Amino acid sequence: MSKLAINGGAVSITPEKIEAEKNIFVWPIYTDEDKAALLSVTEQFKMSGIDITKQFEREYADWIGAKYALGYCNGTASLHAAMWACGVGAGDEIICPSMTYWASCTAALSLGAAVNFADVDPETLCIDPNDIEHRIGPKTRAIVVVHYAGYPADMDKIMKIARRHGVKVIEDASHSHGSLYKGRQTGTLGDIAGMSMMTAKAFAIGEAGLMTTDNQELFERCVSYGHYERTGIGSRAKTEDQSVTDPELLKFAGIPLGGRKDRMNQWCAAVGRVQLKYYPERIVEIDNAMNYLCDRLDGIDGLKGHRPAVGSGLTKGGWYFPLCHYDPAKFGGVSAARFSEAVCAEGIASCRSGANSPLHVHPVFHEADIFHMGKPTMISFGQRDVRQGPGTLPVAEGLAERIIHLPRFVKFDRAVIDSYVEVFRKVAENIDELK
Repeated sequence: MSKLAINGGAVSITPEKIEAEKNIFVWPIYTDEDKAALLSVTEQFKMSGIDITKQFEREYADWIGAKYALGYCNGTASLHAAMWACGVGAGDEIICPSMTYWASCTAALSLGAAVNFADVDPETLCIDPNDIEHRIGPKTRAIVVVHYAGYPADMDKIMKIARRHGVKVIEDASHSHGSLYKGRQTGTLGDIAGMSMMTAKAFAIGEAGLMTTDNQELFERCVSYGHYERTGIGSRAKTEDQSVTDPELLKFAGIPLGGRKDRMNQWCAAVGRVQLKYYPERIVEIDNAMNYLCDRLDGIDGLKGHRPAVGSGLTKGGWYFPLCHYDPAKFGGVSAARFSEAVCAEGIASCRSGANSPLHVHPVFHEADIFHMGKPTMISFGQRDVRQGPGTLPVAEGLAERIIHLPRFVKFDRAVIDSYVEVFRKVAENIDELK
């Protein structure tokens, strides 16, 4: 054992080592092919068109196994449109896990709906199926399912509940590009899915998003809500771009029902087409590297990689922000924050504690009066009051001290991964220094 760096000992992962091994962590992987695709769009002044985006949509839908895909300016816009397509409106409710990024649910407020937050499963960190059904009321329109950190949620149980009550299921697949649930990709398991493809995501093409569905009605409603150029009317409309056939939607053609211009810029679409060619093979290497890392970390009592069990039929795709379960009782009560601080001091800068802060206690969902109606939007349109304070969702509220972030290896180098594992082992074996 050696003295921890946080207490003046030698740093384990030196700046020189980080520089020499940096390519093992660089993501996304952009090549000359990506740059050429960007340049081609620029030279043709096609940034605001839809021809390249439609090609990308078709290719992504074919890969993921969906009938329809629709490109968006960002993932938040795709989820907003999905909610509206599912009939979410003033006075309605959606159910969403509390521990997620705000974009999973906050659009409901702008539609006049309320968010009834559910707790999460302590192992998967996804919405707890056992905390859903009792929340469904007469105004519940949709359940938002987040495949948190790429871990597929328990869709069999969730879909049974939703079908029993006639409620739509919206997948937020922003973390889970390429994740498999019993042989099917996330983003094809619910009624409709929205996903972010911003630069930090597992499938990263810039500031972009995508909607996928097998339901033609939901697809056409999404088109009508924010893709006016595909409704088939106007001097610049092209017959081949018309995506709407429903007479009730066609009568509004030419103006988006959401008053929005949600289309994906074609720089992103062009990069997306290139990225998709290589993404399946790249995530195989990521999966191998990260499973090896977790195998090694699982050998340290008190640490357990956040991942599906072997043989479960579930995978984590590109392992967007990989996590590790931390048991403070195994480390003499040392907090996850303190443990992470020590690992970070050893040179692993990506290590920190906690996950997304619980949304159910945020003032936006208690006090915000978005429509200037003199009352919080969560109760502005006659909804029952589903606001919840501290102590109501104990798992989501307690995970900050039971989760730590892991480095994300995008290439499999056994020796390098082993050297990082030894840092965690060093801190674990010198835990008394942190008490």
